[in-house]
Amino acid sequence: MKLVTELVEIVETSVQIDEETKTKSHFLEGVFLQGEIQNRNGRMYPIKTLAKEAARYNTEYVAKNRAYGELGHPNGPTINLERVSHMIKSLHQEGNNFVGKAKILDTPYGNIVKNLIDEGAQLGVSSRGMGTLRQQADCHVVQDDFMLSTAADIVADPSAPQAFVNGVMEGVEWVYDVASKRWDTMQVVEQTKAIGNQDVRKLRESALLMFDKFLKTL
Repeated sequence: MKLVTELVEIVETSVQIDEETKTKSHFLEGVFLQGEIQNRNGRMYPIKTLAKEAARYNTEYVAKNRAYGELGHPNGPTINLERVSHMIKSLHQEGNNFVGKAKILDTPYGNIVKNLIDEGAQLGVSSRGMGTLRQQADCHVVQDDFMLSTAADIVADPSAPQAFVNGVMEGVEWVYDVASKRWDTMQVVEQTKAIGNQDVRKLRESALLMFDKFLKTL
């Protein structure tokens, strides 16, 4: 499965003030996902694929307050909690689009986003997920195994060229390890298998040689 990311040019920002506490809450709202249209990356998401995955994402993440997004564009499918800037509060279908709303959190990266909104910055969002692609004419169709990592990361400069936002590890194969509940690159998996296939005696000899070299440096 490959990491696939999709940019949405501009989303609406808003600030809501609690009349009792006078505290401000910042939000992003707009189209997070689009189906049945070839996007700027030459990919198309069948609406059935998006609808099925959005339903799973809503049940397993949004409804449980676990639908996080990050500031910037990470280079892998895993959500990095130290970089979380917002929580996606809703995601619903409108025609071939899926409209979402995200609340900006009081985290280090969330506070950066709040300051940008207060200064009138225009922000874009980019979905991040894993899936396989099938070539169909001049388009890559995202297959039914598509899984969202997040419906929206917040990205800077939404008018930037495609490569700036979306050219992130597009050619890297990722696999999900059920036992460790972790995404790993295929390269890491292959290296792990190679180590596992080595003779135990040879591994011990290598370890002893390394230890002997270490002792000689003391």
